Amino acid sequence: MKILVVGGAGYIGSVCAELLLNEGHSVAIFDNLSEGHRAAVDPRAEFFEGNLSDASGIKSAITRSKPDAVMHFAASALVGESMQNPSKYFRNNVANGLNLLDAMVSAGVKLIIFSSTCAIFGPPERLPIDETLPKQPINPYGESKLAFEKVLRWYDQIHGLRFVSLRYFNAAGASTKFGEDHRVETHLIPNVLKVALRQKPHVEIFGTDYETPDGTCIRDYIHILDLARAHILALNSPKSEFYNLGTGGGSSVREVIEATREITGAKIDIVEKPRRPGDPPRLIASSEKMKRELGWQPQFENLQAIIESAWKWHQSFPRGYGD
Repeated sequence: MKILVVGGAGYIGSVCAELLLNEGHSVAIFDNLSEGHRAAVDPRAEFFEGNLSDASGIKSAITRSKPDAVMHFAASALVGESMQNPSKYFRNNVANGLNLLDAMVSAGVKLIIFSSTCAIFGPPERLPIDETLPKQPINPYGESKLAFEKVLRWYDQIHGLRFVSLRYFNAAGASTKFGEDHRVETHLIPNVLKVALRQKPHVEIFGTDYETPDGTCIRDYIHILDLARAHILALNSPKSEFYNLGTGGGSSVREVIEATREITGAKIDIVEKPRRPGDPPRLIASSEKMKRELGWQPQFENLQAIIESAWKWHQSFPRGYGD
């Protein structure tokens, strides 16, 4: 297949593009490089630099690349920022996404794989989080993703645009070529590894008095390669569908830090800080539906394997992509 990966110079998009190419697909990438990196674009892929806010630009990229399907990763994704600047999130994640969908409809492209989030559920009523739970987002980031999922349902009904929406929490780890290098890094594992590389003096723990075994938040970490394989499997879905993705387990902040100490052999200092507003004690996703219907099976289900792959990449690229 010919796949257009929108946001393919970013963390998840770059690894998805790599695996698609490794499996014999033809790949084009569309990215504005505001969060992604030119060096993260696989050299085997065709590259279009552009912004989804430019309707003519994305329409031209689709017309020229003639994809069979689109993978959409081009979203703003910082929860804290969304609470300060909701306009950016609704504009980029909903309005700009409409430009992509309209360009697909115009060109007759009938399938989109959407990178969504379990943040659409808000604080869950039970764990693990499955697809039947009520959607009650508590920030503009989650709300914007949920809004776009609703748009997808209408475009399917009216235009016959088939979609698969994949909802997940904490992507982590790396392939041998591509890894996590955000200009503003908010994720725990790369920030802990920065301490191991002596690029940061310490790692911060926000809240140590949660009702968890060690008092710190528990999150579901999913290896980037497993996540990329899920997106590729979704191309085979016979119908529009929503799937949650996770390992079904979870690791606390302290467990992540301790595992990183063991893997890197580095001294990692911590600074304990108060809880952040809106951080639930536990967030764990169920992937049973994805496993049952599309045969997805994660290969990296333990935290050590995830951190080891990230550590190898950060050792090879200590300055990230260097741009």
